[in-house]
Formats: sequence, structure tokens, C-alpha cells
Amino acid sequence: MRGSPVVLGIESSCDETGAGLVRDGKLLGHAVASSMAEHARFGGVVPEIAARAHVHSMQSVVDKALAEAGLSFGDIGAVAVTSGPGLAGALQVGVAAAKGYAYALDVPLYGVHHLAGHVAADTLEHGPLPEPCMVLIVSGGHTSLLLVRDLVRDPILHLGDTMDDAAGECFDKVARVFGLSYPGGPAIDRAAQSGDPKAVAFPRPLTAPRDRENRFAFSFSGLKTAAARWAEKHRAAGLELPVADGAASLQEAVADVLTRKAVAACREHDVRTLVVVGGVAANSRVRSLAQARCASAGIELRVPPLGLCTDNGAMIAAVGDLLVRSGAQPAPLDLAVDPSAPLEYAALTPLPLPAAG
Repeated sequence: MRGSPVVLGIESSCDETGAGLVRDGKLLGHAVASSMAEHARFGGVVPEIAARAHVHSMQSVVDKALAEAGLSFGDIGAVAVTSGPGLAGALQVGVAAAKGYAYALDVPLYGVHHLAGHVAADTLEHGPLPEPCMVLIVSGGHTSLLLVRDLVRDPILHLGDTMDDAAGECFDKVARVFGLSYPGGPAIDRAAQSGDPKAVAFPRPLTAPRDRENRFAFSFSGLKTAAARWAEKHRAAGLELPVADGAASLQEAVADVLTRKAVAACREHDVRTLVVVGGVAANSRVRSLAQARCASAGIELRVPPLGLCTDNGAMIAAVGDLLVRSGAQPAPLDLAVDPSAPLEYAALTPLPLPAAG
């Protein structure tokens, strides 16, 4: 095939097994298999179940992605894989598969940071990222505000990160208190549609921090606690819990904090584009409030399609494609996983594990 090589991307950091194929910034095909239903009865992800599900699904999602793209294994010119952060066992499955494909096909291998993948997902819909751009990552375990220049060449500047519970964690934990299903984010969003977002005056954490250093940091633990106390008071009084109002008010508080800080960061750093990515970017109120506030501030808003907001292999292939086209050095075949990898660069090549003994 002519042009840049087709990059196979593999994602297995949590409970979704994803494979995607990208070439020259274009998504050719992708497939995702989720084990979420298997975790739902436990109210959260069980690492061992997730790892087994990845083993079971890996080959089929790669085959489905190739079929959607109308390609064969011989068309793959590079392999990119999430090597961190994430669940150790889950990451190992994806990295082992990626090594096998890279070795068998005799093509280069690239280790990719999971969160950089979320950022790159937007390029598959809207093209190259402006330099610089502001990126708000909101997912189950991460909430970060980043200043991004060249995604694969330059270091990523963290303006603020979550200090405790991330936005997605807050949704999951409060949904459980409200008696809603897992995962909590979509359940809160559905319940909120018939609720009053002004019904409960939930706090807006860290929107006026005393310490200027924390002006772009996030903290949702106090909001989670406030929602839990509100529910407890209703139940202690023998009252029916107005779940829709609680969900709408919680969602409004989270969306308010996220978008207020993101727009303020754009103004302070004179950045004209805000990119919102991650699973919580699929939340209807986060999207609508971000759109309204960006329009008012004269800031371009970019949000990936819903299907590319949650974990998927396409986003990892997108980073791999950028790395290949930038001439980046591939990872060694003894690439190790890094479950707690900090986001500093898009490429992630942890040192190999020391030999036993």
C-alpha cells in the first residue's frame, strides 16, 4: 500500500478491548469489545475479570477492525499499544498481543500513553491539533487540564490535575448512592434529563482556591460527599429520594467546574482552541455547557464523536500514526507496561523489567 504505513492500535488498559487501524490521520476501521456487563454486578471493574476478557476478545476485535477496513494482516506496517497507565494485568494482555503482531509481521512497535490516545482521538474527526491547544481530559480515573503543542514531539504541560476523585469517579460513586446502575456516568446523564439542575445547591470545588497554584486543579471528593449526605438526609427522614433532581444538580456542578476552569485556562494562556476528550466528554451537559461557554468566549471547541470518547483502539492507532510520521524511534520488543505512568510525552517506553533472580 502506498503512503504512510497502516498502523494497528491496541487498547486494553481497563474493561474495553479495542483495535483500530489508521493511516495518514484517517481512521480505516476499528472495533471494541466491552466486559462492562461482567463488572456491573460488582459495582466497578474487577482486574482479573478484565484481563481474562481481553484474552478472550483480542483476536476477534483485531479481525473485526481489519474486516471493517477491508485490509489483511499483510497490510499492517506498524503496531501501537497502550503500555500505561491502567490495570497491570489488562495492560499485559494488550502489550503481549502487540509484541506478537509486531514480531510476526516484522514491523515496528510503539508504546503509547493511554491519555495521549484520548487527545489524539479528536484528530480522527477534526484533523491535526492546533498548536498550541488546551486539552481537558475527563475520564473515569483522570481529570486534567493540559497545554499541548506538538503532541508527539513536545512535552505535555499540566496546568492542573485531579487532587482526589476524578469527575468519572464522582459520577460512579454517587450513582451507586442514588441506586443507579454502573457505569455511573451514563446513568447520571440519563436520570438528569428529567431533573432540575438548580434543585440542589451542590458545591463547586476549587473554583476559588486560596492558592493560585491550584486554580486549574480539580477536586471532586467533596462534591461526592455532599451528594451522599444529601441522599442520606432524605432517606433518614423517610422521604423518597428525588433522583432526577439530584442527578441533574450533580451533573451541573461537575460540568460547571470543568468548563469554567477550561475556558479560564484558555483565556490566561491566550489559546483559541479547547479540546475536550475522555469518557466524561460524552456527557450531554458537559458538551452543551462547554459549547455555550466557548462560543461566548470566542474559543473553538473540539470534541470527538461519542464513539471515540470512551476507550478504543482507534485513538492508540492515531498516536502511533503520528509517531511513525514524525520519525520517532520505535520501542524495543521487550517493552514493559507501566500501570502508573505519568503523562509527559505521547510515546511511552518504560525500561524493561529486571531479570528474575
